[in-house]
Amino acid sequence: MSTDTLERIARNKNVARAAARQLSMEQLHKLSEVIGEVIEQKQQEDHKRQAEEADKERKLAEIREAMSDAGLSLDDLMSEQPRKRRGRPPKKDKERSKK
Repeated sequence: MSTDTLERIARNKNVARAAARQLSMEQLHKLSEVIGEVIEQKQQEDHKRQAEEADKERKLAEIREAMSDAGLSLDDLMSEQPRKRRGRPPKKDKERSKK
């Protein structure tokens, strides 16, 4: 079953019913269990991701507060990098190369 087919089934109840008619009751119960497990796993992943994002936000807030307490700004942390020259190096003078 392709992703497109699964998306069609998920979007349209009539398509889902038509697909379900092709399965036995045992197969439908098994499908229901598998989908339930997939949903639970996805929810756990979402909760984990949200917890990680909240932890990251908390750490950022702590860093910002520490910077503020120290009287520092983001500009203080960034040192100026020397500019890189773009393009090709200049060609050697023709007269010098002939000598």
